[in-house]
Amino acid sequence: MDAYTRIVTVLKHETPDRPPTDYNATPEVHEQLLQYFGFESVHEIEDHFNIDMRWVYPKYTGPADFSGAAGVAVEGKDFLGIVWKPVKNKFGTYNEIAVSPLAGAESVQEIEEYPWPTADWFDFSHLKEEIKRINDKERHFICFFAGGAFETPWYMRGMENFLSDLLLQPEIAETISRKAQEFYKARALKALEQSDGQIDMIGSGGDIGTQRGMMVSPGIWREHVKPYSEKLIRSFKDMGYYTFYHSCGSIVPVIKDLVEIGLDVLDPVQISADGMDPEFLKTNFGGSLSFHGGIDEQTMLPVLNSGQLEKEIVKLIAILGRNGGYIPCAAHAIQPDTPIENIITMYETISHYRYS
Repeated sequence: MDAYTRIVTVLKHETPDRPPTDYNATPEVHEQLLQYFGFESVHEIEDHFNIDMRWVYPKYTGPADFSGAAGVAVEGKDFLGIVWKPVKNKFGTYNEIAVSPLAGAESVQEIEEYPWPTADWFDFSHLKEEIKRINDKERHFICFFAGGAFETPWYMRGMENFLSDLLLQPEIAETISRKAQEFYKARALKALEQSDGQIDMIGSGGDIGTQRGMMVSPGIWREHVKPYSEKLIRSFKDMGYYTFYHSCGSIVPVIKDLVEIGLDVLDPVQISADGMDPEFLKTNFGGSLSFHGGIDEQTMLPVLNSGQLEKEIVKLIAILGRNGGYIPCAAHAIQPDTPIENIITMYETISHYRYS
């Protein structure tokens, strides 16, 4: 079974030869693995771990005064006008927001007149060749991340302002969400067009959960955020693509809503958050939704010894992978405090697992 078939089998809620895999890690982890294995590129890491899902990205070609990448990845002013500054701890560096460019906006008109980026600021001409290289030896499942209509807006507005807007002046919040959604949808459509139909899944997202519950009430989310998230899910679902949504935290009250608007794959399945119990999720949503992630970044991957980790991963696959529907991987990017031994154990456990 090739990588593409393995993923599609799982998304059809059927049982593959083995659980499929994905890879996402911080830059520090990339470097650690490159040095450990003597590799020169992340592609070699993905090949070594037999990663079935592969993500492709556009190249920024817009105005030179922007960093050209989303600020969580690159410091400075990103293409949305958000300014990010690096903050270091003993394990790695994380970028945090220093300036939210729409923080002082007082009207819908100001939001509309803001110099929003366009899809023309990005180059997609390399995608066909890149995907051809990825699929050189076997076909993989190719994914493109569009963006989101909740997280980007609060980055641009400031979290306190945006959450207040949802209650006090929702027209401001909705305008920012709409403009973000329009940009991300246009960029994804251009990627689909210029990849010559070789992309299989479109991702979107934005954290709407915390450790203990949702960041906003389900009702507020449904009224003011869901319509714009839907346009980044349903639009591509109706075009025949698989869909993926990322939200950390506890989001149980709106999982059914996400299914309703066309979601196929929920990520990252933070099982340490309240209510996100694997058995509960599989029993209540496993018939209509697939799960991606689950190997917890708080209680499992960085802290267990390899024997304990293997045991917990096997347990997760047995629950979430029952009758297909599960892509086991780290619940978010692998963090730099994770022992390399545990990363290897994770992928070896997944690749050696066989459904009984």
